[in-house]
Amino acid sequence: MLSSKFRWDVLSVLPTDFLYLKFGIHTPLVRINRFLRFQRLFEAFDRTETRIPYPNAFRICKLMAYIFVVIHWNSCIYFALSSYVGFGKDEWVYPNITDPEFGRLGRQYLYSFYFSTLILTTVGDIPAPMQEEEYIFMVVDFLIAVLGFATIMGSMSSVISNMNSADEAFYPNYDLVKLYLKMYKVNRTVKKKVIAWHQHLQINKKLTNENKILQNLPEKLRVEVAVSVHMPTLSKVQIFQHCEKSLLEELVLKLKPQVYSPGEYVCKKGDIGREMYIIKEGKLAVVADDGVTQFAVLGEGNYFGEISILNIKGNTSGNRRTANIKSIGYSDLFCLSKEDLTDVLTQYPDAKAILEEKGREILVKMNKLDERLAAELAGKQEELEEKLKKMERNLDSLQTKLARLLAELESSAAKMFQRVKRLEWEISLWEEEPREQPKDDNGKE
Repeated sequence: MLSSKFRWDVLSVLPTDFLYLKFGIHTPLVRINRFLRFQRLFEAFDRTETRIPYPNAFRICKLMAYIFVVIHWNSCIYFALSSYVGFGKDEWVYPNITDPEFGRLGRQYLYSFYFSTLILTTVGDIPAPMQEEEYIFMVVDFLIAVLGFATIMGSMSSVISNMNSADEAFYPNYDLVKLYLKMYKVNRTVKKKVIAWHQHLQINKKLTNENKILQNLPEKLRVEVAVSVHMPTLSKVQIFQHCEKSLLEELVLKLKPQVYSPGEYVCKKGDIGREMYIIKEGKLAVVADDGVTQFAVLGEGNYFGEISILNIKGNTSGNRRTANIKSIGYSDLFCLSKEDLTDVLTQYPDAKAILEEKGREILVKMNKLDERLAAELAGKQEELEEKLKKMERNLDSLQTKLARLLAELESSAAKMFQRVKRLEWEISLWEEEPREQPKDDNGKE
């Protein structure tokens, strides 16, 4: 069955242009059926608004287009009304077209468009109407102008509100931050850092709550968006380069963007390492304890902290940071926590073994792996695993015996219950039998 929109589409493309042969080329009404497709225009506007990167600018352009169309139609009606009343009959209508200056088509359209704009914008400076038709036209136009002004103001307010709500969704509420700083009288140095950090986020379009923004998307679509945005950065990490794709997709969802200000420490030597960092933009410096002497500069694509969250046995530094990492300028980093990595690796045991082996190789190159201690720990771990397996087997055996005993107990209880019921029934029958009365020698009771 054909849809209603398709029927209107078919009617709109009927070749009514052939009617020009009968009515002449100055009869544009023969193409009035083209307006039957106006619903497609609104559908195109809605689709365009959802696909372009600047929907608010498109809404303003769409509103301006509506205004020009209304003024255009009003100009056409004004010119037709002037023709009906008589060109040049009074000052309100269009001047006499017998004058060469006002007989040109371009001048006719521009004059009518200008006159219609003056009316609909209520600017004034127009001649007073003389005829009844002119009064009716002016009254209708004034009403349209009032409704149009209200519509324009409402649309602009909606656009501004949408822009503000979008900023609030993407960026922290800076007004509340300023109020907080003012209420608790935070010192001026910290205030400057907060202001500079917020300005950096807005100017460079940085996000700090990416997961919250994407939370309304379906999980599969959210994975696709995160993969398309962050996969190139994650694939630069050496230990993840040979991992399977499904593992990387899981890790991409766990990445948390963080922005560090100039001179801010990402981590300090001796801190407990609970996460690894991947540099997306900016530069970080490996500095001495005094915070000045630089040993190396890490740029885009570098990473650090991966060993501390892998728990490699025999690592002499344990989970402690071995260097001071300081931000040079503003730096955008991705953070992957130890808990998130462990949670993902539990589903990929093969990938976990590969990552641990790569971690051991890195530690060997850094002379931070005690192989003897690692072998002892590995032996103890195997021994513990063997004991655990034995305990699991014993537990299974005990569970089987317990289940058998419970079954026997239930059977005995059922049999006992049946015996008790039978005894109760026999007793009830014995109590219901009539007792015989003793008789005397004559046979009387």
